[in-house]
Amino acid sequence: MQQFLKDLFPELAPDQELIEEIERRSSVREIEKGTTIIDYGSYIHFVPLVVKGLVKVMRENSDGKEVLLYFLSGGSTCAATFSCCMVRKRSEVKAIAEEDTTIIMIPLEAADEWMGKYTKWRNFVMSMYDQRLFAMIDTVDKLAFSKLDEKLWDYLTERVLYTDNHTVEVSHQEIADDLNASREAISRLLKKLENQEKIKIHRNKIELLEQQVT
Repeated sequence: MQQFLKDLFPELAPDQELIEEIERRSSVREIEKGTTIIDYGSYIHFVPLVVKGLVKVMRENSDGKEVLLYFLSGGSTCAATFSCCMVRKRSEVKAIAEEDTTIIMIPLEAADEWMGKYTKWRNFVMSMYDQRLFAMIDTVDKLAFSKLDEKLWDYLTERVLYTDNHTVEVSHQEIADDLNASREAISRLLKKLENQEKIKIHRNKIELLEQQVT
């Protein structure tokens, strides 16, 4: 585990004592694709560090519809879990494994204790808050100001950043749910992108043509 931590979370690497304590007090969990890791209303008893895979983090709005907040890939963690853990409140987000995923589970007691004990850990937590705050601001901006076709293209290009190829395994309905749009509208816009030779549509898969991805 120590090498995973040093490679994926270089901010923590300089503090060998912290690395050893994470290894001693944490556990590794293998999660199958489609598994709900954190659900609405649940108490969170651990802080997840993503080693590999992809996790989708969502929030439910006042109408009961889910809105995508951000994705987590190897080398990242969920800032929302820190907030819930530290003030002992129920989760306001839902996290689902989009791929087979491996996470390091840090117990709440340890994560809380290390905030005062290790400067590297405290700085790491603050940095993650900062990153996710701007990611959520970007999401809000897109929801408020972008056209649906722009949101769709941003969604697809963001997804391929977390994979080793240019294929996104997702259905039209899943995209519609993530973007709070109708399936018919998403299917129509995907067909338009295919006609523009930006993507190829397969069954429950969308391939972004390499020359179109920056």
